[in-house]
Amino acid sequence: MIENWNHFLLPYNQAVDELKVKLRGMRKQFQNKNQRSPIEFVTGRVKPVDSIKEKMNRRHVSEERLEQDMQDIAGLRIMCQFVEDIYQVVDLLRKRSDMTILEERDYIHNEKPSGYRSYHIVIEYPVQMVTGEKKILAEIQVRTLAMNFWATIEHSLNYKYQGEFPEELSARLQRAAEAAFKLDTEMSEIREEIEEAQHLFSYGKGATPQPPNKKDDQ
Repeated sequence: MIENWNHFLLPYNQAVDELKVKLRGMRKQFQNKNQRSPIEFVTGRVKPVDSIKEKMNRRHVSEERLEQDMQDIAGLRIMCQFVEDIYQVVDLLRKRSDMTILEERDYIHNEKPSGYRSYHIVIEYPVQMVTGEKKILAEIQVRTLAMNFWATIEHSLNYKYQGEFPEELSARLQRAAEAAFKLDTEMSEIREEIEEAQHLFSYGKGATPQPPNKKDDQ
């Protein structure tokens, strides 16, 4: 029996902290090269103890198998502007040597019945503890801002209804999910216009770049 949850979760907290730094570092590397980053922002969390226990009961996971069978105790989310960015991020993660990808689940073009869309990656990540290396499982979810908005709302409602949504609400959520994905599709179709506008805004806070003053060349 796990008597000290803080001790048990310590490597998971360390993993989340380290992975947030590394994933945010990927974004900074693009920016330092004056390139557009496929990563908009990164968040992370360790699942609360109450949530772990609830999922253990629901999924019939024993404490002895907790580290092997619960893949999302450590969770990271990578938000992207465009659907295409998601697959670019996934490809970047596949090339990393500091983590091992164990499983990938594409819920973007194979959405769940609820309408949920996201790309899930389960990794094995080595954490350096004072007692030695400890490999833990972590889940990275990669999604667009629209997908994340829908998923956040659905998660809140799921907590209220305990997964038993009224039929009308469930139908509305499915329509909202389709609308969110349609928004993503439309944004992808005008991506070049959006990226050009963002570049101009970043360059001069919305101002059109001016040619250099001839006096500066003298």
